[in-house]
Amino acid sequence: MYSLALQALAAAVLPSALAAPQGLPSSYGASNGRSSYEDNTSSTLQSPSVHDWAEGAVSQYEIHKSCNATETAMLHQAITETEMMAAHARDHILRFGNSSAYYTKYFGKAPTAEPAGWYDRLVRGDKSGVIFRCDDPDQNCATQDEWAGHWRGSNASDETVICELSYTSRWYLPSMCGHGYTVAGGELASFFASDLIHRLFHTDKIGEATVFHYADTYDECLALAQETPAQAVRNAHTLQYFALDVWAFDIAVPGQGCTGVYVPEEEDAEAAPASTASSAAAATSTAAETTSAAETAEAATTQAPTSTMDDAESTTESATESAESHCHTHAGGELHCI
Repeated sequence: MYSLALQALAAAVLPSALAAPQGLPSSYGASNGRSSYEDNTSSTLQSPSVHDWAEGAVSQYEIHKSCNATETAMLHQAITETEMMAAHARDHILRFGNSSAYYTKYFGKAPTAEPAGWYDRLVRGDKSGVIFRCDDPDQNCATQDEWAGHWRGSNASDETVICELSYTSRWYLPSMCGHGYTVAGGELASFFASDLIHRLFHTDKIGEATVFHYADTYDECLALAQETPAQAVRNAHTLQYFALDVWAFDIAVPGQGCTGVYVPEEEDAEAAPASTASSAAAATSTAAETTSAAETAEAATTQAPTSTMDDAESTTESATESAESHCHTHAGGELHCI
């Protein structure tokens, strides 16, 4: 009987004893077993803002407002393909390392980290301040008819101007290995993607004044890989050739590619004299049949150069136009043609 009375007392007293004291917030007693210290500590730890270590990073290359809608659309596609090509070049190296025949072909026995890093820098590095523009602030597009674009050098070391010629002479990656193109025999700037890889490595932000021109032609790049691999991994044209070759073999025409055969320019020139001489002989014969000696003399007198200076200027202009085909300017005013 005593036990039953004690149980009844406990049932009446304990609930009121466990209830929150008068004057305290009702939430005090509803802490799910946590003390007020734990509640306050949790609140304090959550209040500061989380540190964003990547705050301010720029993940996309900027296309300047001077580019019209068509130029912007074409440049956007070109930049997208540039990053795709560079990313695949990086991934090919990461997958195969120096067991890749393409790797040893272009980079010799050099460690794989540096070229893989250059491609990754172009794709995933911070892009703040790296700008493609169309307004020709240095007037090189306007004064050099054959320029497809140029790095602004000391005027703005992270800016690249794209001239109108680029939009009519560059191909996009779906046409890789088409149009009779081969990596060894084609121009490095045939594709927008490979051209922009080159131009981006000229900028201080991406190339870090380290990617340079140690070799230019296809055969020179292959020789550099065997003779000086430490330079090959920093050679702008080598980085282009490798990216083109592995894209062609792995992606465009899987397992086949379109490396082709390199033909030196002097060999191309040797094929011209015979046909040129034949054409000249035919022209001379025709002229002899239709023109009298007097008329020929008169024509020669009329068409003779007015002065040696005029002839020299004409020759210089012609040579300059030829030399500037697909050219851009390096820091210090050095002219580089591709």
